[in-house]
Amino acid sequence: MERPRFRAFFLHPRFWLLWLGLGLLWLLVQLPYRWLLALGRALGWVMYRSAGARRRIARRNLELCFPQKNEAERERLLRENFASTGIAFFEMAMSWWWPRARLARLAHVEGLEHLQQAQAEGQGVILMAVHFTTLEIGAALLGQLHTIDGMYREHKNPLFDFIQRRGRERHNLDATAIEREDIRAMLKVLRGGRAIWYAPDQDYGRKQSIFVPLFGVQAATVTATTKFARLGKARVVPFTQRRLEDGSGYRLVIHAPLEGFPGESEEADCLRINQWIEHAVSACPEQYLWAHRRFKTRPEGAPKLYGKHR
Repeated sequence: MERPRFRAFFLHPRFWLLWLGLGLLWLLVQLPYRWLLALGRALGWVMYRSAGARRRIARRNLELCFPQKNEAERERLLRENFASTGIAFFEMAMSWWWPRARLARLAHVEGLEHLQQAQAEGQGVILMAVHFTTLEIGAALLGQLHTIDGMYREHKNPLFDFIQRRGRERHNLDATAIEREDIRAMLKVLRGGRAIWYAPDQDYGRKQSIFVPLFGVQAATVTATTKFARLGKARVVPFTQRRLEDGSGYRLVIHAPLEGFPGESEEADCLRINQWIEHAVSACPEQYLWAHRRFKTRPEGAPKLYGKHR
């Protein structure tokens, strides 16, 4: 995709309210980092109180995935999850607008050699991630150290789309944004020996998915990871990030490539991926995106797990 360009159309009065909101957000993120963490937690509390539908989805997901926890434990986890989501709002703005040097001081990176080795060997990499609330700032911090291409879905609001893409791509000056449906472009990037961020942990419907367990629940799991790895001749390298509790920044870990992947079957690969996702999420469940209806698509004849969605 071409780099985003400013258009005179963005000055139309229909965008003035968005410009005002973005300006206020820019001012807020000039505050010290620890202040932004506190503001984010406060925003998360407001979201917890007001976003009833998302709160019910997240609560249901926690019930399904952590039945061993009692109700009080899950409720504490739910509140912490909304706090993390509130913080993510400011982390997004930090990753877009903070000076690169200020942002870099928050990064604690491990395993970068796995990406460097693949690059030296001309080997494409599927950087397999999960949807943590820290994904925006995690991608920005890693992008300062290594070129990472990304799957991209255009935002409905053209001004917000421009701001978002510009903010993301400033960390990867030679990176490419690939439309999520453009499989040919993704395979070309992988065969060219580049790394691409990809998260297979959400429910994308029955098409191109098979059902394998995730936290003991049959989950529609995309088989695309196997196809991309095979057709793109790429390594699958797991990637995780988490916000550190002491306020010192973020721990980013590029794990060793999955051995023997793709395996004997798509089902075995999907099960292996879900088991890795379980391990990654269980390490810091409060920072995972639980508000997504992960188990929306059900096997034939299986009861629905969520109430009516508005």
